[in-house]
Amino acid sequence: MTAKILDGILVSQSIKDKLQKEIAVLAENNLYPCLATILIGDDPPSKSYINNKQKVANSIGIKTLDYRLKGEIKQQELSDLINKLNNDKSVHGILIQLPLEKHLDKFHILNLIDPRKDVDGLTFFNSGLLFNNKSDLIPCTPMGVMELLNYYNINLDGATVTIINRSNLVGKPLSSLLLEKNSTVIVCHSHTKNLNNLLQYSDIIITAVGDRNKFKLTGNMVKENSTVIDIGTCRVNGKLLGDVDFEEVKEKTAYITPVPGGVGPMTITMLLKNTVKAAKLLNPI
Repeated sequence: MTAKILDGILVSQSIKDKLQKEIAVLAENNLYPCLATILIGDDPPSKSYINNKQKVANSIGIKTLDYRLKGEIKQQELSDLINKLNNDKSVHGILIQLPLEKHLDKFHILNLIDPRKDVDGLTFFNSGLLFNNKSDLIPCTPMGVMELLNYYNINLDGATVTIINRSNLVGKPLSSLLLEKNSTVIVCHSHTKNLNNLLQYSDIIITAVGDRNKFKLTGNMVKENSTVIDIGTCRVNGKLLGDVDFEEVKEKTAYITPVPGGVGPMTITMLLKNTVKAAKLLNPI
């Protein structure tokens, strides 16, 4: 048995095609979705991520505003920019590229964003709505995972799902989304004991560690016919890899995501979906 590949590029394109049609309809009503991105400092991976987000957004007709700020920017200056964007009616989404410089208070900065423009879904307000199954703007990577699972009709009702990540960006919101679908969710992390035993009973494994020196998912850790979603990314000898020993694990599972080409494209597409949704929420037609 060889696993079926959950193709994030294919699913992303399908969603982007639908978004492009939505954007055309909005344009007929003089509404043009606009995403403002803020990059602080000159971290090469962050630059690459922002460039890619801008490029993909523009390719489907989303206008972008690109703010690149010096690493030593003061918190008040950044706060002033966010407030300016909050008050700009032509801007519908605000994204701050993480991680932030150490001298900046991440939680204070993120929660300055108008929740209606919080296209990363990370404000306390939107996190609270998500916990209560009421959120419109959901964190992009968890939403991308859910879209992939839905596209390939992978049953979540009653499934035992193990998530190896407990962050506010991935593990926590993903657990809420899965619980809403009646999955039995186990959230694991660096202090989890007997991880291998838990994985052996898991119908679905979602891993987002991003460091192969700390964790690698191998074939003997998964059960037959399970589903493996790989969110982790790292570079080994210049090659982009995930948390999963892909060649080994794919021979045992029913479904698996590749790295690259799996969850990554879905994350960017969900950002675009949130931007269009925010434009519509802010400007009901």
